[in-house]
Amino acid sequence: MSTEEKSLHFIEQIIEDSLASGFPQDKLRFRFPPEPNGYLHIGHAKSICLNFGLGLKYNAPVNLRFDDTNPAKEEQEYVDAIKEDLKWLGFNWTEELYSSDYFQQLYDWAVAMIKNGKAYIDSQSSEDMAIQKGTPTQPGVDGPNRNRSVEDNLTLFEGMKSGNFPEGSHVLRAKIDMKSTNMLMRDPLMYRILHRHHHRTGNDWNIYPMYDYAHGESDYIEQISHSICTLEFVMHRELYNWFLDQIYDDLKVRPHQYEFARLNLNYTVMSKRKLLQLVQENIVNGWDDPRMPTISGLRRRGFTAASIRKFCDIIGVAKRENVIDVSLLEFCLREDLNKTAPRVMAVLDPIKLIITNYPEDKEEWLEAENNQEDESAGFRKVPFSRELYIEREDFLEEAPAKFFRLSLGREVRLKNAYIIKGESVVKDVAGNITEIHVTYDEDSRSGSGSEASQRKVAGTLHWVSIQHALETEVRLYDRLFIDEAPDNHKEKNFLEFMNSSSLQIVKGFVEPSLSDVKADEKFQFQRLGYFNVDKDSSEGKIVFNKTVGLKDAWEEKGKKEENLLMNTQKEINKYVKEKDENNADLILNSIIENIKSIDNYSLIIQTIVKNIKNDNNSLLFSNLILHYSDKVKIKDIEEESLTKLYSMSLKSQMATVRILAIQNLQNDLNNYSLFETQLSEIKNVEKNEKVLKLLNDLKL
Repeated sequence: MSTEEKSLHFIEQIIEDSLASGFPQDKLRFRFPPEPNGYLHIGHAKSICLNFGLGLKYNAPVNLRFDDTNPAKEEQEYVDAIKEDLKWLGFNWTEELYSSDYFQQLYDWAVAMIKNGKAYIDSQSSEDMAIQKGTPTQPGVDGPNRNRSVEDNLTLFEGMKSGNFPEGSHVLRAKIDMKSTNMLMRDPLMYRILHRHHHRTGNDWNIYPMYDYAHGESDYIEQISHSICTLEFVMHRELYNWFLDQIYDDLKVRPHQYEFARLNLNYTVMSKRKLLQLVQENIVNGWDDPRMPTISGLRRRGFTAASIRKFCDIIGVAKRENVIDVSLLEFCLREDLNKTAPRVMAVLDPIKLIITNYPEDKEEWLEAENNQEDESAGFRKVPFSRELYIEREDFLEEAPAKFFRLSLGREVRLKNAYIIKGESVVKDVAGNITEIHVTYDEDSRSGSGSEASQRKVAGTLHWVSIQHALETEVRLYDRLFIDEAPDNHKEKNFLEFMNSSSLQIVKGFVEPSLSDVKADEKFQFQRLGYFNVDKDSSEGKIVFNKTVGLKDAWEEKGKKEENLLMNTQKEINKYVKEKDENNADLILNSIIENIKSIDNYSLIIQTIVKNIKNDNNSLLFSNLILHYSDKVKIKDIEEESLTKLYSMSLKSQMATVRILAIQNLQNDLNNYSLFETQLSEIKNVEKNEKVLKLLNDLKL
């Protein structure tokens, strides 16, 4: 069998070139350097898989180094969580190291730099330093402390270390070039005063090194050969090299920094600051909330380490930023769970089903396959009796032709059991169905080999025996945000895009084979999706988390919303052509309801902007969306597009367009004054009574 070799990604090619140029393979060394100021998320998983993957490929050591230089934000809890995540992902580090291990060495090097005229103490305020530093287009200027004597700098630096000064009173800056085109080279900070307790060094230090100083020097101490960072550190590379220049000994390996594109995932936020906000404001239930993109959250939801590694492998390593669809991550998970998760039956929205011709005292244990994708998974026994639960949505009293589930007069098969036929229903005083009565074909049992068992029916339903069912708590998780890019909209807080339906808790019933499940065990609830046993489970109480559905519901929803907007635009044409006023009103109400039902913020914005053109129907559509959608506000539309929409709409020959434009302007105080003159001119020539009334109400 021939196998196709996977091509090298650019980091691997760099390493191959290094080896080809004579770099000794036994000198290759990598590191994963998290800052312990939060839990790792799926974006870190890409870096983890890259660095540890290189270690495995080249049989080279990979250090786990915690860049713990900011005690104001770092905690031992985060250190422990990071180590747990790495182990769960399947990676082992060579050495566990900390930047704080090097505090004395970093301090000694800083003293040497002061003595060599390469660093100085600056006592300006942070505001004055920012002004003095200039802008990207304007060079900086030397500050008043830049030429302090070596003796004064050493004395002040020792005083900072000894805790003689308050926070913010002094900093140590590298003395490089205040006119550099790279603003990071304009005398960057090396040390600041922080009177904070450090999770490892306690209160030994009152000064702490800045990341840009500590990072590269720590790489050098550990003799890291390839320091791999994300693209936002491209501009930092010059500074990384400058700091190395001050200490480099040509008898040692000199680290080199290389940058790759970080993982950007839609419907997600990756900022640790924003994830921390979600936790601190109790919007989620901790860092390991199953809706969080943290590795611990994904693990608790039911993701497998193999699926995350597979995902990172598929997306690859590139130099250019792009956004990955979260559906790909879910696809990798389904593919993994499909092979490994046992199939079981559960009902989450139960309705009682009674088989009227089944003996009341009879009980059967039927054979059910555990996983048709895994021959070694074997079979189990499930109990069957006269009274069952089925999903409420699997029954309609009167069903359309393409409804392939249970209804009166129709037959379906119960999974692993018998063919049943809907006969009648029992309703409460409010008219709600409380029981479904059916009959069964005694000769149709699955696997019996009888002629009746091989009869084809329209659908197959899952079920549980009421007498034997286990009651469980089921947490139905969904995406945390309803927008593709929740933190990428100007003047919009990412919290405005929270999915109010991201967690629903229901009471479900499962088959008795699940009575002794343990936390983190994974199952496929047939026809419902994949579920994971939550750590909150205890004796007598099982809690399941919905991991992912069997299909991508969001893709289906996205297509539905796109199709709905397209069809709504066609309804606009019908509305415009309709001569009967009552019919027109009905069509308009339908259009408005459709607009209100769309949740996708980005899709709505795109549709509004796309329809700002010299076409009455398109302008009507844009104005209707702007007026009736509660997902967008006027300020969300770019000023240029908004001005164009108003200007074109007020000139429209269609009165409805002019009315909606005026109404939208009434709600837009920022732009209303810009159009007052045009509105007055329209008032002087307007003949439509509704438009005139609206203009008169404006008191122009």
